[in-house]
Amino acid sequence: MSRIGKQPIGIPAGVQVKLDGTSIEVTGPKGKLFRRFNPEMAVKVEKEEGGSFIKVERPGDAPRLRALHGLTRALLANMVTGVSDGFRRELRIEGTGYRAELQGNTLVLMVGYSHPVRFEASGTISFEVDRSGRQVVVHGVDKEEVGELAAKIRGTRPPEPYLGKGIQYAGERIRRKAGKAGAV
Repeated sequence: MSRIGKQPIGIPAGVQVKLDGTSIEVTGPKGKLFRRFNPEMAVKVEKEEGGSFIKVERPGDAPRLRALHGLTRALLANMVTGVSDGFRRELRIEGTGYRAELQGNTLVLMVGYSHPVRFEASGTISFEVDRSGRQVVVHGVDKEEVGELAAKIRGTRPPEPYLGKGIQYAGERIRRKAGKAGAV
C-alpha cells in the first residue's frame, strides 16, 4: 500500500468538496479549484466523528496504479490546502540596479536588460513586492501555478555563480565560484 496514498485528507471547516464521477471541485475561503483524476482511482468523501475526510483507493497492486494512488492523493491534498490556506513562493533579487515593482496586477522586473520584464497576475495569482523592491512573493490557490510562475520569474535572470547576481528563491543557496586567479 502506498504510504502517501493510504492517508486520509482532512477537510477543514469552510471547505466544500463536490465529487462527480472522475472530477472533483473543492471550494474554500481562498477560491475554487477543479480537477479530473484517473478513472481507475476510487475517491470517496467520508464523514466521521472527527469531521470529513477524502480517501483514495486503488483497484490493484500494479506499479502504475501504486504511483497513481500516491499522486492522486497528493494532488487532492494540495487542492484542499490551496483553497483553505493558499500557497506562496518567495523570491529575492540580488544585483546593483536590479529591482521589482508592482504596477496594478503586473509585476515589472528591472534585471539588467534593456527593457523591463513584465508578468501579469491571473485571477488566482497575486504578487507582493516589499519597499526595497528586492523581495517578491507570489501568492495563489493552485500550487502548480504558483510554482510554475515563480520558476518563470526566476528564469528571467537566474543567479550566476561568480557575483551572485540574479533572482533566486528565498533560502536557496547559490554555489559560488572563485573566478580568475590574480597575479601572484
